[in-house]
Amino acid sequence: MTPTLYGIPSCDTVKRARTWLTEQGVDYRFHDFKKQGIPEAELDAWLAALGWEPLVNRRGTTWRKLDEPTRAGVVDSASARAVLLANPSLIKRPVVNWGPQADVTTGFDPTRWESLIA
Repeated sequence: MTPTLYGIPSCDTVKRARTWLTEQGVDYRFHDFKKQGIPEAELDAWLAALGWEPLVNRRGTTWRKLDEPTRAGVVDSASARAVLLANPSLIKRPVVNWGPQADVTTGFDPTRWESLIA
């Protein structure tokens, strides 16, 4: 199966990840959160596989722009899901679905990715 990389094309980490995959000769699909939105079924699968904390990018500007009650309200998968759906830029990028029998990863980790494409 062809991996699917989810992210935002202007994100520097997504750009590095896409370049790395291309350099490794990996065919992949790109899903643009800005144009295509967040697929809810996929988000549910990511939350189940990874948990909510690795998916929420608390270091980015989107998190800092949220009001304090919203930030304080992100305490579990259900609350994180609602905020992530409303703010796609809040998802730590990229998220990669490596296939039905493989992992889902978030963030760009070339060392880990090498083991997934081997």
